[in-house]
Amino acid sequence: MKIVIQRVSRASVTVEGKLISSIGEGMLILVGVSVTDTEEDVEWVARKTAGLRIFDDAAGVMNLSVVEKGGDLLAVSQFTLLASTRKGNRPSYVNAAGHDLAVPLYNLYCSRLGELTGKDVAKGVFGADMKVDLLNNGPVTIVIDSKLRE
Repeated sequence: MKIVIQRVSRASVTVEGKLISSIGEGMLILVGVSVTDTEEDVEWVARKTAGLRIFDDAAGVMNLSVVEKGGDLLAVSQFTLLASTRKGNRPSYVNAAGHDLAVPLYNLYCSRLGELTGKDVAKGVFGADMKVDLLNNGPVTIVIDSKLRE
């Protein structure tokens, strides 16, 4: 599982001109599920997300988690995070999980993250052509890969 976390002042998802989800200050999380991912990967990534200290404390040091900050969460599925550009110029998505595996693991990630943070996790629409609008705060952007454990 590969995720990209962006610390945001606000973020939203629109599908076919209709606002689906929006958050204030918090994390926009792009979620890519691999063909080799398991519930163990989901658990590790959810715990890492919930505990990640990327919000400023009173001294202006990134020392607070989203839980401590009381920030919002928006998770958007994004299979293109699993793109391989090793050969040629057209990305290959053979490592991205199909619908049957990706949907349950994406939903499990959102559920576990909600349990760990005590917050509702806003979502996009799996497989839809989404328009994601965000105001990156910092900018702070973190990539987490469950296979590399970093």
